[in-house]
Amino acid sequence: MPMTIRPARRDDIPSLAALIEEIERFYGAKEIQPLTERHTQIEESLFAPIPLAQALVADPGDGALAGMAAYSFLWPATGTTHALFLKELYVSEPWRGGGVGAHLMAELRAVASARPGCSRMEWMGDTDNVQALGFYGALGFEVVEGKVVYRVGVEG
Repeated sequence: MPMTIRPARRDDIPSLAALIEEIERFYGAKEIQPLTERHTQIEESLFAPIPLAQALVADPGDGALAGMAAYSFLWPATGTTHALFLKELYVSEPWRGGGVGAHLMAELRAVASARPGCSRMEWMGDTDNVQALGFYGALGFEVVEGKVVYRVGVEG
């Protein structure tokens, strides 16, 4: 079946919501956000007048999505340049190992290359996700040593 990598559209919201539930379960969530809240979050995050993020989707043409890559641009990067920051790359289990993730990464690289002033792509990988780390390594990407990730919650 042919796979199309393209920007997410509003009519993808139901399929994106299903994929995000799958992502939540993959990461071990015990409580899943209600479907209506997920739809609203996707609408507000990707399609607001000033969106929080952008997403590419892997569309096999059957109404579902095989995967997604959610990203934003960050500034500054090196000097006055900016970077494409990949927040989430996810391929649905039935599609893993078939090149969907590699196609999403290649399209992300094309998006970054086409954007004037974008000097690099960056992302993080969970140290306990051996499959993901192996995937990135097989694509020739190297781990950046010397970086520590900090995180603090802001909800009251």
